[in-house]
Amino acid sequence: MSFLLRRHSGAALIAGVLAGSTASADTMLSIDASAATPAPKAAALRMGSSVAPNGDKLGANARYLTRNGAPWLPVAGEFHYSRTPASQWEAELRKMKAAGIDIVTSYVMWNHHEEVAGKFDWRGNRDLRRYVQLARKAGLDVVVRVGPWAHAEVRYGGVPDWVVNAMPTRSNDPQYMALVEKLYAQIGAQLKGQLWKDGGPVIGIQLENEYNIDGPGKGAAHIAALKQLALKAGMDVPYYTVTGWDGTIYPSGEVTPVFGGYPDEPWGTSTAELPPKETYAFRFDTRVSGDLGAQTAAHAPGTAETDKDVTPFLGAEYGAGLPFMYRRRTVVSADDIASMLPVQLGSGVNLMGYYMFHGGRNPTGLGGTSMEESTLSGGYNDTTMISYDFQAPLGPDGQQRKVLEKLRPFHLFLHDFGARLAPMTVRKPDASPATPDDLKTPRFAVRSEGDRGFLFVNNHVRQYAMAAQQATQFSVKLPGQTITLPATPVDIADGAYFIWPLNLDLDGVNLAYATAQPLALLDQGKAGVVAVFGASSGVPVELALDAALAPQLHANAAQVAVHGGRALVSGVQPGAGAALTVQRAGKRPLTIVVLTAEQSQQLSVAELGGQRRLILSGQQTYVADGALQMRSTGSNKFRFAVYPALSSQPKASTASPAWCGAGDATGSRVALRAATNDGIFQTFEAELPARDLKASVTPTRAAQEAAPIVIGGSAKAAVQPLPENFKAAGTWQINIPREQLRGLNDALLQIDFVGDIGRLYSGTRMLDDWYYSGYQWQFGLRQAGALLDQPLTVSVLPLRADAPIYLPKEARPNFAGQAQIATVRSVSVIPVYQLRVTP
Repeated sequence: MSFLLRRHSGAALIAGVLAGSTASADTMLSIDASAATPAPKAAALRMGSSVAPNGDKLGANARYLTRNGAPWLPVAGEFHYSRTPASQWEAELRKMKAAGIDIVTSYVMWNHHEEVAGKFDWRGNRDLRRYVQLARKAGLDVVVRVGPWAHAEVRYGGVPDWVVNAMPTRSNDPQYMALVEKLYAQIGAQLKGQLWKDGGPVIGIQLENEYNIDGPGKGAAHIAALKQLALKAGMDVPYYTVTGWDGTIYPSGEVTPVFGGYPDEPWGTSTAELPPKETYAFRFDTRVSGDLGAQTAAHAPGTAETDKDVTPFLGAEYGAGLPFMYRRRTVVSADDIASMLPVQLGSGVNLMGYYMFHGGRNPTGLGGTSMEESTLSGGYNDTTMISYDFQAPLGPDGQQRKVLEKLRPFHLFLHDFGARLAPMTVRKPDASPATPDDLKTPRFAVRSEGDRGFLFVNNHVRQYAMAAQQATQFSVKLPGQTITLPATPVDIADGAYFIWPLNLDLDGVNLAYATAQPLALLDQGKAGVVAVFGASSGVPVELALDAALAPQLHANAAQVAVHGGRALVSGVQPGAGAALTVQRAGKRPLTIVVLTAEQSQQLSVAELGGQRRLILSGQQTYVADGALQMRSTGSNKFRFAVYPALSSQPKASTASPAWCGAGDATGSRVALRAATNDGIFQTFEAELPARDLKASVTPTRAAQEAAPIVIGGSAKAAVQPLPENFKAAGTWQINIPREQLRGLNDALLQIDFVGDIGRLYSGTRMLDDWYYSGYQWQFGLRQAGALLDQPLTVSVLPLRADAPIYLPKEARPNFAGQAQIATVRSVSVIPVYQLRVTP
């Protein structure tokens, strides 16, 4: 995100404030938030048992969720246990917690558990019970999406072949419902003792998915019947949900709808860029954010539309990435995803739920059956057989991606300020875009309650340039006052998005506004409170407080000017130091820290050394067993900063145990150096022995002419080539000496190829596959284990120049007159280092 600032000197600014005027603004964006905020209505929702053995209680009204009677605005993220090795679950769940996720959600994919009739498998990577237990250990609540139809880009939506072949599904057909009852009984047994009422983490159950089918034994009657079967199976939880988009139908009062939105439509059939998506435009009338890819067609507005005044606005599937479909291979940037957050929160969302937050890989069925959605099995989409990468914030091998860094500041904000935001209602600007393709009208909203609120701004639309909003100020009319901000107008550039506070209470100090985003509030008892904000790139930070506080303000390299009842702090230099300290007689101090945009993306907050601390690091960090775990991809150098300072010198060691072969060290000491402190932060550095990993690549089979791509399937679009057509693929042998991997946490095999489809094999066993899109293909070698004892093979099916598929402009190859292309440009092995720091 970036801004262009209209230049004014600090002296001129202060002089203008003292003279009773502000700089002339070409654009004043106004919003009336003066209407009273009505008390939330009771939700039309019959919840299950909502009180835990320790007395903790969950609830809901028509506006927001509650926890122990207080407003609760959590963040949820989807992570499919059966698409990830069980050995990695605990670390991955802790990474999600460190990323700011409060609730982990997962489908139970029926055909992953009962591929053969009557033979349920809950072992290994399918052990739902252990997964839930590990989520609790990581400090996460759980929502289980029990289907029976899940979609999830899985074969038959997760319904086993033997069911699909024998009977009608997704209705109250007696034969089908008898089998669903057995499935739910199995799930109920897995969850026994793990429900909220038992002191466990399972707080919710989602029934079915994308359900807009109506008719006898269908529609609301089917969802009601599924809920009764869930209760019969013992799944008594506080919350029951259904997905609320594309004309969903459900029994009002029995379940609450959850919503979503994606920055593109990979399930679409267009081979060109799409018009601007409504996902980037604030919604003031509807909760449904366009086409979300339901595979059945609605014939009328759904129940979610008529229920919007009696149910809270909850999210479950805001895309934290996108899948690659064969015919449409959309690549999204970190800003394409993160810019949706101010829009969704500013539109009233009171549960920020993502799909997917963690990527994975499909298991292989019995006899080698592939489990992906495909036109060969009647699906609407073709997806890769194994890869379910989804461009997720956490990749299939746990790698942290840039999008996670862009999302985490918003999650930190919701953790510490979400309870204040949740009761606030949405206020519409005096002028707003009439359609999503209006790229000139400013996009903003306010949520407020009384004189307190938050301003939400988005000037980013994927693949389209937004007009810069020049010399801009905002005028927000509240019940008791009108706030105009900032004092110096700014030019809001294309790509900018942010959240700014209005009359934010910081331990009894009123912050009238800040041109920086609240991130965290650290209560240190008698030592005071530290409020952490994040600056936006290129934007001067203004802090406006009550004028009476001026004598008590201690600004670090900033100016303080008093006028009109406010003390305006300008010239704040973002960084890790204290920007401002408020020293009030008889009260504990308040310290305000304003981080740079880059530091904001490196910030996490965790319990470490017995108290809640701020952690700054460019490496992936999470806490496990009281120790700070640091993971670095490619670089052997580690650096982290912590506040408050640790009471003693921490100790560091390599990860334990290592993964590649007998005789590996079980963790060795590493020198941890105290570096020069960064502002208020105590800083440490460490370095592990560098590893230069090599892979040799040898062509073994030349590519042949690929067959023309067929148009067909239910989408009447490009269909993935038949298995027999892969005989045209070129192949390359990859040799990776296993010994060189010894002692590493993991190593990522990175394959840079150009073609249609790439597949990675050990012998004849497929390990992974990939649709070429320009997005980087990586495979964690830790997953391969002993399969590395033999050479790997990558095969590339040629991409035809006339392929009727969508590729991003920057990924479209130069065929140079050739009819097709299939090449491996490079193969590299990237070491993954891990450091354990014990306070």
